[in-house]
Amino acid sequence: MYYGSEFLNWHLVRYFQNHSQPIQFTRSRPSHSNDNAHVEQKNGSCVRQLFGYQRFDHPQLVRLMNDLYANEFSLLNHFFCPTMKLCEKKRVGAKIIKKHAQPQTPAQRLMTHSAISSQQKDNLKNIYNSLNPFTLRDSIQKKLKLIFESVI
Repeated sequence: MYYGSEFLNWHLVRYFQNHSQPIQFTRSRPSHSNDNAHVEQKNGSCVRQLFGYQRFDHPQLVRLMNDLYANEFSLLNHFFCPTMKLCEKKRVGAKIIKKHAQPQTPAQRLMTHSAISSQQKDNLKNIYNSLNPFTLRDSIQKKLKLIFESVI
């Protein structure tokens, strides 16, 4: 028997390993106890804003949620939602002074990056020109309504 944050007894481990589809237990990287905090930070800024904190128990919703997140939501975030990037951080006594660059969308950052070819930049421009943030928003709302109606 273990005492601590990860309490697993051997009966539970044996049950999951002898399951028809064995379930693997994973842990954070060694000596990196804050890995989960970084995952939850991204969940808070993207996933939780979109789907909220409700639990989705229906396996058939996975396809709908992945489709929404991979298509409309990612296009909206990458092309129309600017973010601030930290460019400088210095300590003055006990105070930390941070300086941020001008807010840019991820697509704008890609356009200014030197490793991106001109063909890839043209593809990004074509995608951007074909998008309308209002139709993306409407499509997101329709899919969210479908997902939340399926849960109830």
